[in-house]
Amino acid sequence: MKIAFNSVLKNLLLITGLAISTVVNAQTCTPLGDQVTYGTNDTWIGYVYTGMSFTTYRGYVTEGTSGNPAFDQSFGGANVTYNTNGCSITTQNFSVRYRLRKTYTNQNIQFTVGGDDGYRLSIDGGATWLINRWSDQSYVTTSATVYMNGTYDIVLEYYENAGDNRITFANTVICMGTEDQSVYGTGNVWRGYIYSGQNFNTYKGLRLEGTTGDPNFDENFGGDNVTISGITCPQTTENFSARFRLTRNMSAGTYVFTVGGDDGYRFSLDGGATWVINRWSTQSYVVTSYTVSLSGTYDMIIEYFENTGNNRLSFTMSASLLPVKLTAFNTVLLSNNKAQITWKAQSETNFDKYIIQKSTNGSIFTDIATVAPKAGNQYENNYLITDAVNGNGTVYYRLAMKDLDGSITYSLVSTLLISKITETKIYPTVTTGNSIVLESPVAIEKAKIDLYDMNGRLLESKATQVRYGKQELNLAATKRIKGSYLIRVSDKDALVINKIIMVQ
Repeated sequence: MKIAFNSVLKNLLLITGLAISTVVNAQTCTPLGDQVTYGTNDTWIGYVYTGMSFTTYRGYVTEGTSGNPAFDQSFGGANVTYNTNGCSITTQNFSVRYRLRKTYTNQNIQFTVGGDDGYRLSIDGGATWLINRWSDQSYVTTSATVYMNGTYDIVLEYYENAGDNRITFANTVICMGTEDQSVYGTGNVWRGYIYSGQNFNTYKGLRLEGTTGDPNFDENFGGDNVTISGITCPQTTENFSARFRLTRNMSAGTYVFTVGGDDGYRFSLDGGATWVINRWSTQSYVVTSYTVSLSGTYDMIIEYFENTGNNRLSFTMSASLLPVKLTAFNTVLLSNNKAQITWKAQSETNFDKYIIQKSTNGSIFTDIATVAPKAGNQYENNYLITDAVNGNGTVYYRLAMKDLDGSITYSLVSTLLISKITETKIYPTVTTGNSIVLESPVAIEKAKIDLYDMNGRLLESKATQVRYGKQELNLAATKRIKGSYLIRVSDKDALVINKIIMVQ
């Protein structure tokens, strides 16, 4: 019995040992791959790790196909087993480093990477990151465009914390212009560099503006939401930008620069270091002028962007060595549908005449009147004319100042918004004193203001001049007693506004 018992015991120990050995061997795996080799022929090698910081290497996978390195990987889903060439992982708290060696030949490549959670892309073996969104996040994509010519070691790193997981990669050849975008135009011809996006994102090609004898231009790029003609790569007239460059020698004199745009524009005389005109916002077409004395060579830049809808960019410049000095130029709307144009000038020696010009679009001006200089030109002279205006909208005025030798210079452009006199306002409707505010969209030279009590008795009447904009009125009669009053403002017996106010 003793011998039999010992034999049985040995057999049991042997069986137990074999079972333990089988379990241990079943749980042991060997990760394949060396973690540093790059994939080729558009096929990535992805080295898989547990931990979000490439902690423990578990094996490799491949992505992409011959001729197309794009891929979209979700690792089988959230919190499931994902197999590699080596050991499997659970798709929570893991990371992958993909490697691909690829050759590009004189191409502009747009890389687009998406991920949930973090991802980053390098084209120099991981030394720098062209795309970097290394954070916990829902699925989001990022694109970057870069010129590629040669063989590149591309590294795409990814990590997953918890929840959904996904990593995507795509690269696309982008059409881009080949011109040197830093070169300035000469001989009055601007070099205009056109870009997709409102912030000079991707260069699309070159467009010239101006002529040998005249740098002025007015450009709508072909119209609304059409393809811009004459540039290397297709670009529509929506969501684009342009940078125009021109180097020009300026003879000593006074220059007026006028730029207009829909949407944003800005103008520089020092290569973009400062902007002497700056209206960088989405807007309907509007013009801005700048007058300055110049002498020498200047690197001029006009920058422009278009959002959606209408698009237009215009530029004009004029120069003068005229002896006349314009000290003021203003326009104001009168109540009789007329614009009042005033200006002041000094030193009108050898001066021929003033030509008043008008425009409805801020770019094309026509002559509406001519005024000769006054005698006694050693002093400051004042000038005034009126011009009939109709309807609502905006009109633009400027002076063309002509010397006896025929040379002409221009004033700044004055913009006048045509409003209706019926838009006059009186406020507040409840006051504790005798002061009210009258706000008028026009100037009324001979206005009459009457104050009545609620029984219709005239308490106060006075003639005054109503200025454009806001002004304060003092009505002495309202000091006498609290209550309600009727204010009537008229222009040559034509009613402008009736308003009831209450004095407390």
